[in-house]
Amino acid sequence: MKAYIDICSDLGEGYGNYKVADDQALLEVVSSANIACGFHAGDPRTMNAAVAQAVKMGVGIGAHPGFPDLVGFGRRDMELTPLEIITDTLYQIGALSAFAKAHGGSLQHVFPHGVLGNRVNYDRKYAEAFVEAIVKYDPSLIVMTDPGELANIAEQRGLKIAYSIYADRAYNVDGSLVSRSIEGAVIHEPEVVVERCLRMVLERKVTAITGKEIEVHGHTLVVHGDTAGSLELALKIKETLKNHGIGVMPLGKWL
Repeated sequence: MKAYIDICSDLGEGYGNYKVADDQALLEVVSSANIACGFHAGDPRTMNAAVAQAVKMGVGIGAHPGFPDLVGFGRRDMELTPLEIITDTLYQIGALSAFAKAHGGSLQHVFPHGVLGNRVNYDRKYAEAFVEAIVKYDPSLIVMTDPGELANIAEQRGLKIAYSIYADRAYNVDGSLVSRSIEGAVIHEPEVVVERCLRMVLERKVTAITGKEIEVHGHTLVVHGDTAGSLELALKIKETLKNHGIGVMPLGKWL
């Protein structure tokens, strides 16, 4: 049986005249896209453009909701009530879904952004509210996440889960990502990143920042679009995986 992996990237993260990544070029490489929904980044024009291109290229469309924090790019913690989390998440998923429908597509998954993504993995209150929003909107949506509270609660509610592994981010020994505030949190050497990706997919192992080998398991490989050289990196990762017999395909087609 052929093995598959999804390659995804965070896209649509510009705002107005401000551009972060070459979305159009990345959408020709990745199999799924996590598209910003206007709270931490993105606006109606960026969302429309990213979705239109994703539909055209057959790329799986994912909502990438974050905290209402444009200035901080969703990387600052916020104390929100369950109702605020539910309604903010519904608002963002619904907005992106409207663009998908307008272009003849539909949403494949939901992947929380930044600190919201971190918070739902350890804060049960946040995780329950986030899952509640997905259940209310469309329980067929795949929940893309790391191991933690969000995955546990999503599974309890009967949602399908896709675990993410990260191409260019360093890991702690407990399997969590090293904070971006710590030196070495982002890996910049392309050859190192490609080799790590191959090991994570084929061997389900990665070397943590301490040097210890740890186990990882993922359905989707995240390549950050705002990383320098992300397009070339994504191309090299995809080529290397295919050369080792790994098929690259949107989650919705095989998970």
